[in-house]
Amino acid sequence: MGLAWVVLVVSGVLETVWAGALEASGNFHRLWPSLLFVGALAASMAGLSYAVGHIPLGTAYGVWVGIGALGTAVYGMAALGDAVTVARVVCLLLIVTGAVGLRVLH
Repeated sequence: MGLAWVVLVVSGVLETVWAGALEASGNFHRLWPSLLFVGALAASMAGLSYAVGHIPLGTAYGVWVGIGALGTAVYGMAALGDAVTVARVVCLLLIVTGAVGLRVLH
């Protein structure tokens, strides 16, 4: 996997970090989660920007969103008590399938 793909995957994981920090920030009333949100968001966007210089935009964005959506949903289910249902798991597997498909068909 090339550097652009590694950066893209890290940026997708950072999307999960900033989404979790956003929830923890309490509408930006808590300092440290708010700062984590801003830092993770900036790093995630910078990484996505780098990746789209080397990977087609639609592919990079689709994979980035897929990683972020999957990570955020799993975080919500594991740490925040979001419902874990067969339907949700199947939908998450469809997201993974789509992201992998975009990578393979790149």
